[in-house]
Amino acid sequence: MFKRRTSSRPARRESGKGGFKALGRAIRWLGHYRREAILAYLFLFISTGAQLMVPQMVQNVLDAVTNGMIAQQIKTVPGQFLPMILERLEWTEAQFDAFANRPEAALYTALGLIVLFAIARGAFAFAQTYMSERVSQGVAFDFRNDIFAKIQRLSFSYHDRNRTGQLMIRATDDVEKVRVFIGQGLLMALQALVLLTGTLIILMVTNLKLTLVILPVLPLALILFMVFGAVAQPLFAEVQRRLSHLNTILQENVAGIKVVKAFVREPQEQAKFHSAADSLMDQQIRVSRVFSFLFPFIFLLANLGQAAVLYYGGRQIIDSTLSFGEWQKFSLYLVYVFFPIGQLGFIISQMSQASASAGRVFEILDAKNDVTDKPGAQPLADITGTLAFEEVSFRYFDSGDPVLSRISFAVKPGQTVALLGATGSGKSTVINLIPRFYDVSEGKITIDGTDVRDVTLESLRGQIGIVLQETNLFTGTIRDNIAFGRPDASDEEVIAAAQAAAAHDFILSFPDGYATPVGERGATLSGGQKQRLAIARALLMDPRILILDDSTSSVDLATESLIQKALDKLMQGRTSIVIAQRISTVRNADQIVVLDKGQVAGVGTHIELMENNPIYADIFSSQLVEDADENAA
Repeated sequence: MFKRRTSSRPARRESGKGGFKALGRAIRWLGHYRREAILAYLFLFISTGAQLMVPQMVQNVLDAVTNGMIAQQIKTVPGQFLPMILERLEWTEAQFDAFANRPEAALYTALGLIVLFAIARGAFAFAQTYMSERVSQGVAFDFRNDIFAKIQRLSFSYHDRNRTGQLMIRATDDVEKVRVFIGQGLLMALQALVLLTGTLIILMVTNLKLTLVILPVLPLALILFMVFGAVAQPLFAEVQRRLSHLNTILQENVAGIKVVKAFVREPQEQAKFHSAADSLMDQQIRVSRVFSFLFPFIFLLANLGQAAVLYYGGRQIIDSTLSFGEWQKFSLYLVYVFFPIGQLGFIISQMSQASASAGRVFEILDAKNDVTDKPGAQPLADITGTLAFEEVSFRYFDSGDPVLSRISFAVKPGQTVALLGATGSGKSTVINLIPRFYDVSEGKITIDGTDVRDVTLESLRGQIGIVLQETNLFTGTIRDNIAFGRPDASDEEVIAAAQAAAAHDFILSFPDGYATPVGERGATLSGGQKQRLAIARALLMDPRILILDDSTSSVDLATESLIQKALDKLMQGRTSIVIAQRISTVRNADQIVVLDKGQVAGVGTHIELMENNPIYADIFSSQLVEDADENAA
């Protein structure tokens, strides 16, 4: 398990669209797990060092065998020729004695060292892999938590512009691609660099002329690496974009499966998904086509270098300037030169994918939040509930025609204010501005005389209870959903809130009562039941300001009557803002604000508006006619 990091993210905030620049920024997150990362790279150096020692030990084995065979043959030579032969071979008498009489000693020593280095390499490679996996999983853990936290903090305007499926892909698949590169690709690249550098140093010391033969291959491989990396990165970015589109179609279709089936749209939805899947496949094939050219080029370079070494090495053996043991060592080290070159394809692939995904991840983490606590914002103290709109105008995304224009009205503590108007008149926008789901474009909203933008969001929303028109329940039990805003509430408080919302009786009708699972988005409950749970959830917060967005729209007349009586009682002493489509549900409100095309068309009681407001009178008359027609039917 990882301890949750307490350090803040790096202060530097580059754009998430920087490609490889964004990947470099993601790599700096290794600093959150500095100890584990240092150990992983330390183990990498040790395991690579052990790997580099093996060819030298192989030369020692071959030299021990070869020298033993030569020494056995020399023993048969007459003694007077021995000094001349030893001088030619550059052997001392002690070496000749060891080679002739104890040849297995050097052999056993070399073999023992090979086994020792192999064990060391295996042990430290395992430790390196384990630590790198821990580090990469930790970085992914941080990324996912920070993305989720940022999505939670982002204002409604951001979610209005971005699809759920796209956000899901960035928090899952994109993070995973960055994790794979940090845990595998980055180490693979460093190991390739260390192995290549160490091998070249050893080869230069062993045989400089033969080493110079393969050096021209390395710049060509580097150029190939850079070219394919630049080409592949945007291709992988397009793959992720198309994958997001595919995921969005899937998410929307599953969420709206009832609508799809009700309108018999399965063939059309299948065709839409097939088109998106086909587009994704085309882009993935395009990427594969690029890499199908890369790998043959890499292996071509490796084979050309190997052919050159075989030619010049063979000539040195013929000229007796290169021993068989040295040649075998050189051949093994040559593998260490061409092996990293062969890895370039995998490194390029992972790096290109990770850089594209890192850019998409940082697009979320760097997204501007339109609604934030201003510097020096203070917590909102306990309020009495005075609410005022002062010349409030609002535009979505700060452009286009205003949705609200110069809205002004005031509510005293404990009063109930009803918002009435046709669809699109701005009622929902008004209530969304009170808890700062959006910020006003002009004017201000005050609670107890304090501008809502001058206090912290948490303290503001903590004193406002909201029941939205679209009821959202979360996977869990009925009790969990009622206590969503107050998880520490007692069972008695939860039951009291449910009773006040006329939900207690239907809850007890379930075998598990308050422990009944509600299913995904409350799928196991009716619309009216979900609405009553949402009301209970708001009432449990005991807010000073209560917002009800057409909260009885999904219930029958009998249930509406029960809920309305409970709400009438509970709204006493609270400032309540109620949206309703029907005048009958709000005619007893202390104030009724009539909205028309984003403007206040009238403010007053039911009687005052009937006398002085033609719009209100027309709405009332049309609803009377509808009710009469329904009764006649």
